[in-house]
Amino acid sequence: MTLKNRSRSPGSIYIRPNSRRYVRLLSFFGQLFLDIIVWEIVLKAFIGKKPVGKGRISRLTRYARRFRKLSTSMGGVMIKLGQFVSSRVDVIPPVVIRELAGLQDEVPPEDSASIIHVIEEELGQPLDDIFQSFSTITQAAASLGQVHYARLKSGQHVAVKVLRPGIEQIVATDFRALNIVARWTMAWKVIRRRADVPALMDEFARTLWEELDYEAEASNAERFKALFAEDDRVYIPRIYRELSTKRVLTMEDVSSIKISDHASIESAGVDRATAAQRLLDIYLKMIFEFGFFHADPHPGNLFIYPLPQNAMTNNPAQKEREFYIVFVDFGMVGHVSVSTKASLREAIIAVGLRDTQRIINAYQMLGVLLPGADLKRIEEAEAEILDMIWGKSVPELAKMHPSEMQQVAIKYRDLLFEMPFQVPQDFIYLGRAIAILSGICTQLDPSFNPWQPVVRYAEKLVVQEAGSTIEAWVAEVVRFAQDYARIPVQLVDVLGKMQRGELGVQLQGDSNLMAQLQRLEYGLSGITQALVFCGLLIAGTLLFLNSYLAIGIIAWGLAILAWLWMVLRRQPSP
Repeated sequence: MTLKNRSRSPGSIYIRPNSRRYVRLLSFFGQLFLDIIVWEIVLKAFIGKKPVGKGRISRLTRYARRFRKLSTSMGGVMIKLGQFVSSRVDVIPPVVIRELAGLQDEVPPEDSASIIHVIEEELGQPLDDIFQSFSTITQAAASLGQVHYARLKSGQHVAVKVLRPGIEQIVATDFRALNIVARWTMAWKVIRRRADVPALMDEFARTLWEELDYEAEASNAERFKALFAEDDRVYIPRIYRELSTKRVLTMEDVSSIKISDHASIESAGVDRATAAQRLLDIYLKMIFEFGFFHADPHPGNLFIYPLPQNAMTNNPAQKEREFYIVFVDFGMVGHVSVSTKASLREAIIAVGLRDTQRIINAYQMLGVLLPGADLKRIEEAEAEILDMIWGKSVPELAKMHPSEMQQVAIKYRDLLFEMPFQVPQDFIYLGRAIAILSGICTQLDPSFNPWQPVVRYAEKLVVQEAGSTIEAWVAEVVRFAQDYARIPVQLVDVLGKMQRGELGVQLQGDSNLMAQLQRLEYGLSGITQALVFCGLLIAGTLLFLNSYLAIGIIAWGLAILAWLWMVLRRQPSP
């Protein structure tokens, strides 16, 4: 029986899912959601933020440990989710990163007999007739396939990538369960307004199914090799088409130093800061010039290949060794449309020039802002945040006192409450790639300063855009950089506030204004209390229906108390 499946690419067929795996996944996420609701909504409302916050680190560790155990035992799409989460070192708590870090490349391999069977079946001849030697030791095991080293009859060393047996059923099952989880997330209005999670999941599914087609991956690798043919910073391995099919991919062996092996990189004489800057420059070129980028840059897919010593320059002052950045695994790629590329160019130029009005224009072009968003207010917030973080390296940003951000959050809490932003569907892989890249660059170079390559690339784009006024635009960019290098940070802040009209009279003791603020606080408090009541009511019902009778009745009782608290609260005096 064949049916169309919304979790596959157009024209694909339905694959019957594994029932036990399906139930196990839904059970895991259901328990996780319920636990989060109880702690972060129900208990926070009744026992306060501080008691809930004290145990948050241990809860996050427990969640991450449970997810890692599930992912390692089940493989498939779960590994992909874990890899994405563990790559977000910029926003994910360190305890979660530590728990999930092993998912980057520590995936249990399939037994060699199963892999050899797939190779012989796909290539149509015995293994000994294909290779001079074949290593049964798994060199790299990923969620969808694994890699073995071999040597061709002609003597060339190759890496053979083979799909895991039965992986299609595993992926079909995972996406069927995750589609339901995606619909669960749409129950939260704050998520529903800003992202179509089921649509994002469909896009994720489409791209992941493409990863299961090694002929498509071979085409991607050949396209990258042609695009970087004249770039001596990048190396793309050769593909052996005659020994490749949809389930087997044979490519040149490019064994070198994994980009996360910092000790080996330093021992080879390669400067880690240079590697971080070069990697970001390469991705800027992919996105803004090619419109075609490697969408899975996790450490298992990126390597440093030091060039022989005689390939170094004759400059005696240059002690660092020259190197290639080697890319492998081209199954997950992203395409940037002409309109999106123009919008992204506008955004990076705006950031490079610190032009907040142009940043808002770029947001509108990208479709990031919700209809009716207060553009003036967002521009004010952007200007203040840029003043705060501009030019700071990652360690400097990490050392910023929390009160600085807290002050901005309080000042623009109307924006935080409204959250006038949405997630464009086309950004799922671009955002993922940039997030992973940010983490890799920061780990390579702890003092990594993202502003330098952004300004440098903005200058390049401005030159392309300006035409006859090139010199004026470049001079403007240089002036910005020089001004902010010379002027003390305090003076920059003062000038920025004067420009925005923020340096002026502060209102004191205005009774009418205070009354309006009190009424606003009263309204927001009412919304919070109503959410607590609904959360308790829903939690009680779910618990009762799942045979947790006593706990369900307790939750209903708390819901009644929340309702009384909401009804009997005193209004502020006019």
